[in-house]
Amino acid sequence: MDNNIPREKVNELYDKLIPAAARKGYFLNPDEADARGLVASLLGAKEKYGYMSCPCRLASGDIKKDGDIICPCVYRAPDIAEYGNCFCGLYVSLEVNEGKKKICSIPERRPKEKQKIF
Repeated sequence: MDNNIPREKVNELYDKLIPAAARKGYFLNPDEADARGLVASLLGAKEKYGYMSCPCRLASGDIKKDGDIICPCVYRAPDIAEYGNCFCGLYVSLEVNEGKKKICSIPERRPKEKQKIF
């Protein structure tokens, strides 16, 4: 977990994301420690960039360029439909939530030209 983010802020966002995910038919990663770590990373991105970019992608710092990776990213629904989890693993399907399917690594859907290269 990002040590710069107060635990109470992580808990507050985590608790808000549960019903938000449920409204779309999704769940948070059943490994609560992993999920809270990802939430802390979202909050870290918000501090750094002013928006919560996907914790597993490199953001540019330009909200217009990163609009597709602001969590929940535009790739979440197709990733969950095809693989059972989103790219970073924060959001999962019912099958993953119930332990019938495991979280897996998935290919990047974001176009190469939008990926930040150093």
